[in-house]
Amino acid sequence: MKFRKNYLAKFVKYAKKVFNVEHGFGKMKDERVNPKFKTSTVLLVVLIGLSLRVKSLNELNYMIDENEFKNLFQKRAGFPRIDTIRDTIKVTDVKDLHDEIDFIIKTAVRNKVFANGTIDGYTVAAVDGTKLFGSNKKSCPECLRNKGHNSHSCVAMAIVGNAPKLVVGFEMYKPKEDAFKKDEGEITAAKRLVTSVFERKNSFIDVLVYDSLMCNSIFISHCLRYDVNVIIRAKQNNNNFVRQAKRITNKTEPIEVWGSDGEFEKVEVFESEFNMPNVEQPLRFVKFAIKHLGEERTQIMLVTSCMEMKHRTLFKIMRARADIENSIFNNLKKECSLGHCFVHGGNSVEVMTAMIFIASNFMQLFYCRRLKKSVPTQRELVRLLLKGLYSLEYDKELILSSA
Repeated sequence: MKFRKNYLAKFVKYAKKVFNVEHGFGKMKDERVNPKFKTSTVLLVVLIGLSLRVKSLNELNYMIDENEFKNLFQKRAGFPRIDTIRDTIKVTDVKDLHDEIDFIIKTAVRNKVFANGTIDGYTVAAVDGTKLFGSNKKSCPECLRNKGHNSHSCVAMAIVGNAPKLVVGFEMYKPKEDAFKKDEGEITAAKRLVTSVFERKNSFIDVLVYDSLMCNSIFISHCLRYDVNVIIRAKQNNNNFVRQAKRITNKTEPIEVWGSDGEFEKVEVFESEFNMPNVEQPLRFVKFAIKHLGEERTQIMLVTSCMEMKHRTLFKIMRARADIENSIFNNLKKECSLGHCFVHGGNSVEVMTAMIFIASNFMQLFYCRRLKKSVPTQRELVRLLLKGLYSLEYDKELILSSA
């Protein structure tokens, strides 16, 4: 085959054929008047750069100056430079990018990516917040402020378990509206994210998993309103009803015990049922007392609305929650510059965050669905994509059109 050994050619063809990336970005709009370069052209250049793991817009500009993208776009089209890219990012309609994330997810669902679920037949999504970046000097109207420190943060929802780690949606924390109000917290942003995701009819998600911050009736009731079950970590919780359920559970005998499985010496399972005010249905409090192969002992406690779910599945899901921190946030900050301020300003930060998540989703799907096990790691895949960029020949099948 013509593109058999060129991984970048395969990646571009995959994005074009399966996700019709040209059409999706062709609908993007901004507030510029009579621009020289269409919004779609600018954002497609940024998408390719982020897929190749550029660390900054300056690095992207160096690649453009060296004409390294010449065989991916029409020869007479020319390329936007860094000032044009920044100006476009500042005024791009963020809603269009959220729609593109939603389109990628729904296409993956339609292509049966999650047909068998991600953990024991359930499709599980984790929700968590993360700080993107901060500064003691620079600020914008959308910055969160704390004792002179300015920052931007977001809360994201991502698939966890045995499946591509796709970002389903995200919401930025909003700053205080006036001097008498506080900056928005994670609970408020998370509720808005749940509303945004499930009003887009993402009914393929069976369970949401979260850390102990959300072990309260406000968030649990909000999720149940959209018919999605929750599994939430319960630590030293200040909720009286959770503490009472914990005391009751501690006085019971284990209802299930697992023997050595090569990772743990023994796991004892304790459970009780309780009611939380303002939550319409009963909840389960489950404790896993773990004896490790050495002398160490730990425990995992959780509150869940999944009344029929098996204990081993609950255990797997709660442990898989770390995927959103390790495989999404930590990986993207380390490898994809999620924590870098490409362009400051509320709209700009949200646009670049969305673009990083879109590039990550494409890479996850390409790596898991097209390459199988032929490439050992995503870092190796990026190296092969760069190698493919430098050996790419002009071909109309690979041209990214902004029409």
